[in-house]
Amino acid sequence: MPRHPHKSPAPTKPLLKPPSRLGKLDAPALVGELRQLHEDAEDPDVERMPANDEVYGALLYTEKHAAALRTLTAERQKKASLKRVRLWEFLRERAEIHQARAVADAREAGAAWLELVPVLAVKVPSAAYNKAKRLRAAALMDEMSDADRLRRTPEAVKEAEHRIARDKQAEERAKETARRRHHLLVPVAQRLLDNRDGLVLDEDVEYWLDEVAEVLPHCTTAIQMVSLRRYVLASLRALAKLEHRTARPVTTTHEAHLARSAAAEFLTDQPHRT
Repeated sequence: MPRHPHKSPAPTKPLLKPPSRLGKLDAPALVGELRQLHEDAEDPDVERMPANDEVYGALLYTEKHAAALRTLTAERQKKASLKRVRLWEFLRERAEIHQARAVADAREAGAAWLELVPVLAVKVPSAAYNKAKRLRAAALMDEMSDADRLRRTPEAVKEAEHRIARDKQAEERAKETARRRHHLLVPVAQRLLDNRDGLVLDEDVEYWLDEVAEVLPHCTTAIQMVSLRRYVLASLRALAKLEHRTARPVTTTHEAHLARSAAAEFLTDQPHRT
């Protein structure tokens, strides 16, 4: 039977079988476990072992002083060696990410692909470009939730970068919209507080208005902005419950009535997920 020609997958098509990666790892904690093994083995030089967050130096130390663990059982020696393998694999993965960032900084500083040829250990500028894109794929895996399915091709990397850029733009637009809504909410909330004496208060209404008064003067962070809206909304709900329970108006002045109505209208016209 004639054999069907093998077709290469599209360079931007996600991998059917994602590559295996360690990904995130608490490297200092793992170094601490290695340190403990050396202490248990009474390694005479363990005080010279670099700090837990100095992973590379600590690995060099444990490699040089591996013989100090011979007083431990074979099982514990094996565990120590496997921890070293795991940490070296972690460093290898992280090295790709940091090298990609260094290449990006070099390009931004004006370095030509020809200048990157010797430092990337390749022979021609096109190879430097392709290697840089493969390194960038590793960096993207650190940034994207679905990056473990990313092909290490220039086309796939470019498509992923465009997708990240679009997502960031959408996020910035959402933040700007939230800032505009907050800017409009501030005078509405202040008007409600200014007419507090014209509102009928119970314990709930008073509590939520106090929360509004607490956050309003220095409302700058995203969390504070969300909180302000939540507190104003809670104040209105508490007023509505009080009005329903007593069957009496909860405003005693025309100005307070207008302030309450303006706040309710604003929050109705400005839907926002909290």
